[in-house]
Amino acid sequence: MGIARAQATNTSVIERLALAPPALAIALVFALSGCASDPAYHAANAHNAIAIAPPEVDQPSDPAADLDRLFHDDSRAEQALDPLGALERGDRLDPARFRLLFTPELVRRQREVNRATLARLDTIPRAALDEQHRISYDVFRANMLDERDEFSPEIQALVAVRPFNHFGGFHVEYPELSAATGTLALETADDFESRIALDRTLPDVFRQAIMRFREGIATGVVEPRLTVRNMIAQIDAILAQPVDGSPFMAPIRQLPRDMPAGERRRLTAEFRDAVTGSVYPAYRNLREFLATEYLPAAREGVGLSSMKGGAKLYRLLVRQHTSLDLEPAQVHALGISEVTRIQHEMEQVKRDLGFTGTLRAFFDHIRVDPRYHPRNAEALAAGYRAVGAEVAAIAPRYFLHLPRTPLMIEPYPAYRARFEAGGGYSQGMPDGSRPGVFFYNTYDVRARFLTGITTLYLHEGAPGHHFQISLAQENASLPDFQRFGGNTAYVEGWALYAETLGYEMGLYNDPMQHWGTLDDEMLRAMRLVVDTGLHTQGWNREQAIDYMLANSGVGRSDAAAEVDRYIATPGQALAYKIGALTIQRLRRKAEAELGTRFDIRAFHDQVLGSGALPLPVLEAKIDRWIAAGGVTP
Repeated sequence: MGIARAQATNTSVIERLALAPPALAIALVFALSGCASDPAYHAANAHNAIAIAPPEVDQPSDPAADLDRLFHDDSRAEQALDPLGALERGDRLDPARFRLLFTPELVRRQREVNRATLARLDTIPRAALDEQHRISYDVFRANMLDERDEFSPEIQALVAVRPFNHFGGFHVEYPELSAATGTLALETADDFESRIALDRTLPDVFRQAIMRFREGIATGVVEPRLTVRNMIAQIDAILAQPVDGSPFMAPIRQLPRDMPAGERRRLTAEFRDAVTGSVYPAYRNLREFLATEYLPAAREGVGLSSMKGGAKLYRLLVRQHTSLDLEPAQVHALGISEVTRIQHEMEQVKRDLGFTGTLRAFFDHIRVDPRYHPRNAEALAAGYRAVGAEVAAIAPRYFLHLPRTPLMIEPYPAYRARFEAGGGYSQGMPDGSRPGVFFYNTYDVRARFLTGITTLYLHEGAPGHHFQISLAQENASLPDFQRFGGNTAYVEGWALYAETLGYEMGLYNDPMQHWGTLDDEMLRAMRLVVDTGLHTQGWNREQAIDYMLANSGVGRSDAAAEVDRYIATPGQALAYKIGALTIQRLRRKAEAELGTRFDIRAFHDQVLGSGALPLPVLEAKIDRWIAAGGVTP
C-alpha cells in the first residue's frame, strides 16, 4: 500500500495494475492517512485485524513453505485493512471499517503489520531458497521496506495531512465505486442496506479528511492552490447532478426484478434519503471547507520544492515510483539529453517526409495536413488490424512464450471515447475466459494521427502490456503480488521498451510510423525534465507547459493536462523512461557479454518470466542469467 502505488493508481487502468496488489491500490487513500486517535475505532474493529504471527519454532522449517505462508498471511492482513478494496471486490463492508479511512488507527495497524511481516521475513534464510523463491523474497522485501519508510512519522507528517487531491482522489473515487454496480455483490435486501449504511457513513469519512487538511494548515504542509481549485470544480460537478441521475443512485437500477414491490419501494426511498440527507450534504460541507478555509491557506507554488519537507518527500516518491534511488538533478540532465537526441532523429525523419521547414513548423503542419489523419474510423481500425497481424506473425522470433490469453482490437465504446486517451489496454482473465482488449479511440476521428498507430499498438497491445500482464497472471507458480501487482517503472518501462522493438521488426521503415514513435518517446523524455523541474527546481505551471510546447507537437490543452498530472503525482511520470532505459541497458549488456550466445527470445523470457519486478531485482536476475552463459541458472 505504498505511496507510489497509491498515487499512480489514479491515472489509468494499466498504472493501477502496475502499482496495485490484487486488492487494487485504491487503498492508497488511507495508506496516506492519519488523524487524532480514537480508541473507539480500535475497540469496535479489533475483530477485523489479522495478526502476522511468528513462525512456530519448535517444528521443522521448510524455508520456501514458510515464505509462501508469509505471503498468504500478509495478503490477508492487507486486505483486512483495505475497506475500499473490499468494495471493489464486491465484499460486504461494515461501516465501522469504512470509518477507519483517514484515521491514525488505520495507519497504526498498517505499520504494525509491516513491522511484524519484516520480522518474520528476517527469520527465513534467503540462501536456503530456490531461485524463484529468492526472487519473490527480494521483491517482497523491497515492497515492505518501501512501506516501512512511508509509515515513518516524518513522512506521515507530509502525506497524511494531504489526504487527497484532484487527480483521482477519494472524493471522485467514491462516486465511481457507487456507480460500479457490476462489481458489487448487490443481490439481497441486506446487500442494499449495507450500501445505504456506507452512504450514511460518508459524512464521518469526510470529517476525518477535513481534520487532516486542518492539521496541514497548522503545520504549513498544504496542497497547491491549483489542485484545491480543481477539487472544488470536481465537487461542483458532482453536486450539479440531479439526485436520481447521480452515480449514488445507480444501485437502485440493480434491484432484482423478483424482489417484492414493497421492498423495492422501501429500498429506493432509503437510498434517496441517504443520498439527499448524507452524501450530498457531506460533499457540500467538504466544498465549503475547501473554498473558504483551505484555499486561502494553500500554497502558491505547485512543486514539492515549495512545501516544507518537500525535497525529502520527492526523493522517496521517486524511489517508490522508479524502484531506484535517483538524484533528481541527474534525472533532469538525463531528460534534457534524451530530448536533444530525439530531436536530432526527428529532424531526419521530418526530411524523409519531405518537409524542409523547422521542427516547430512541422508540428503545426502535421496537425492540419490530412495526409497524417484518418478519413474515418474504419481507416484507423484497418491500420491497427494490419499492425496486429504483422506483430502476431513476427512475435515467435522474439519470444519463447506467447500469452494464451487472446488479444482483441476494438474501438472504445462511444460513451467512453470522448473521455479516453488515444488508446488503452484492458487485461483479460488468467483462465482465458475474458480476452485482453486493445482499445483505440475514434472520437473526433479526423483529429487522430495515423503516425501513432504502430507505436501505440506495440505499447498498449502486443508485445507491450498484453504480453507482460498476461504472461504474469497466467503463471500460477508466482505469488499474487508478482502475478497481479508491480511497479510503474517495470510495467510502463516494458511497454515503452516494447515500442522500440518496432525498429528491428521493420515496423518503422515507413517514415510516418517512425515519426509517430519518436513523438511518443519525446513525451516520456520531456517528463524527466518537467517533473524534476516542477518539484526540485521551482518551475511554475506555465514554465512547464511552455517547455513541452517548445519541444514537441503536443497541443496546449494536452500539455496543460500532462503538467497538472505531474503536479498532483510527483515522481510518477519519471518511471516510464527510467524503466525503458534500464531494460535497454540490460539488453546491451547481455548482448556484449554473451556475444553469439545471446538469444533475444531468452532475454525477453528472463525479463517477463518472474512477473513484475523492481528494477534492481530485475537487474540482479539478468546478471545471474548472463553469468550462467545465457541459460536459466
